[in-house]
Amino acid sequence: MAPRRTRATERDRSRRVLSQNFLADPAAIARMVHAARPGPDRLLLEVGAGRGQLTRPLAARCRHLTAYEVDPAAGAELARVCAALPNVTHRQVDFLTVAPPPEEFDVVGNIPWSLTSAVVRWCLGASGLGAATLLTQLEYARRRSGDYGRWTRLTVLTWPEFGWRLAGRVPRTAFRPVPGVDAGILRLQRRPEPLLAASALPAYRRMVEIGFDGVGGSLAASLARHHPRARLSAALRATRLDPATPVGHVWPEQWLVLFRLLHAR
Repeated sequence: MAPRRTRATERDRSRRVLSQNFLADPAAIARMVHAARPGPDRLLLEVGAGRGQLTRPLAARCRHLTAYEVDPAAGAELARVCAALPNVTHRQVDFLTVAPPPEEFDVVGNIPWSLTSAVVRWCLGASGLGAATLLTQLEYARRRSGDYGRWTRLTVLTWPEFGWRLAGRVPRTAFRPVPGVDAGILRLQRRPEPLLAASALPAYRRMVEIGFDGVGGSLAASLARHHPRARLSAALRATRLDPATPVGHVWPEQWLVLFRLLHAR
């Protein structure tokens, strides 16, 4: 007998297109709110607010919250939740099209996983951002935070200005519908003081781009095309880096030391 085929509803199709997996486990919701650490004087932007599972507990801990949800079906339920919360504004609009607020703010959200990179780029480009606490695929959160013992280009590029941290894990069973993988809570926080002067950041970013371009198979081989070998060798020794170290295994802190040594006047 052939298996029975069920017809997907409009909501099922919307979830598939928008990568929506709503938090349903109270413990996971509490873990996410704890990681976000919303302050009573902060403006909070919630991305992918869904039906308001995070909206209520977040609103109780911040000065004002703006909840963004682009899906009309979920947005209708979210609007009813927000109507009962005096310090919450509901916006049924694509968060990625919104200009950042002029005042300081934080971002939090169970974001659509297919849009993770775009949301992270939006956060990094917002000058008023203090911190972003994002529920992403666990693999993404681990890669960006160096949890595998390797570091990505984006993490190293932004390290002087932002700290990246895996702030927790959420099992796939905490969501409805249940996704195929677990989730990670990624905490992206702007440093109170950058680790490099603003005037040095362009040169630092150029060095990182050169290091990650893959020429030669190691960081030392890539940098050797732009720095005297004797000076580079001395900098590697001071940083305690084997010249054969693959670029992804170089810690962000080691990048900073290398930069200071190679660009010292």
